[in-house]
Amino acid sequence: MSKVQTAPPERYRSLDFFRGLTMFLLVAEATLIYEQLVAPGTEGTWIHAIGQQFHHHPWHGLRFWDLIQPYFMFIVGVAIPFSVANRRKRGQSERDIKSHAYRRALILLLLGWGLYCIHPGHIVFKFQNVLAQLSVTYLIAFLIKDYSFRKQLIISLLILLVVELIYRFFPVAGFDQAFTPNENFGTWLDLQYGGADLGGHWVSFNAFPTTAHTIWGVLAGKLLQSSITAQEKLRYLLIAGIAGVVIGHSLDFVTPIIKRISTSSFVIASGGWTVLTLALAYWLLDMRKWNKGVLFFGVVGMN
Repeated sequence: MSKVQTAPPERYRSLDFFRGLTMFLLVAEATLIYEQLVAPGTEGTWIHAIGQQFHHHPWHGLRFWDLIQPYFMFIVGVAIPFSVANRRKRGQSERDIKSHAYRRALILLLLGWGLYCIHPGHIVFKFQNVLAQLSVTYLIAFLIKDYSFRKQLIISLLILLVVELIYRFFPVAGFDQAFTPNENFGTWLDLQYGGADLGGHWVSFNAFPTTAHTIWGVLAGKLLQSSITAQEKLRYLLIAGIAGVVIGHSLDFVTPIIKRISTSSFVIASGGWTVLTLALAYWLLDMRKWNKGVLFFGVVGMN
C-alpha cells in the first residue's frame, strides 16, 4: 500500500510547546530558582547535580542549559517558512516581507544592546546576549531561506568551517590559542571595541557559528511544511538529530565542545540534540496527540 500524502496542519502543537518551554525556562532563570538548586547546602545531593544542568558549563563540556540558546535560535528558524508563507497568503509582496525582516533584525539588535546597557548603567555595544546574536542569525537565515536544502546545508557547514579556521590560525600573539579561555580570536575581537567578557569567557563572534542553528531550523520548518507523511517527517528529524549528536560528540576529540565560543563541535552536537527535542515533541504532540501538561507551554509558545 502506498503512503498517503496529507497537507500539513494549520498549526503544529509541537512548535508552540517547544517555543513555550524554551521561553519558560529562560524566564525561570530570572527568578533565581536555578541558583537555589546549587546553593552550598545542596552540595553532594541529587538536587545539586540537577541544578548544575541548569548552568552553563564553565568551559569544555556540554550541559542541558547549554542547549537553551540553540533551542531559541533553532525555533526562530523553524518559524521563518511558516511566517513567510502566511504573509504571502495575505498578499504581501516580497519587498514588504524583506522590509519586515530587516526591521525585525534591527529591533532585535537594539533590544539586545539595550538590555546590556541596563546593568552597567552606560552604553555598551555587545553581541553576547541571545537577542543581539539572533539579529545576525535571523537575517542570514532569512536571506537564504529560498535556497535549496543542499545549498542551505552547505552554507551552514561552510560558516562553521570558516569560523574553525579563523580560530585555529589567528596569528596575533596572545590570542592564537584557539580553545583557551581569553586567549582566542573571539576575545581579541571583543577587546577591539570594549565588548569583552573576560570573566565569563563569552565572545560576540558566537553570532556567526550559531547561525547554523537558525538555518537548520529553516530546513526543519520546510520539512514540516511539506506534504510527506508524518512518519517520514519524524524519520528525517531522527536521522538528522542522531547524525548531529554522533558527529558533534565525535569531533570533541579534535575540536573541544565549548559553548562559550560556540566551537563547530558544540554547534553540531547541540544542533543534533535540538533536532531530537523537536522530533520528540512532534511525535508526542502532533502524532500521538498527547495533551497532558502541555497546554500552559503551548499557550506561551503561541504568544
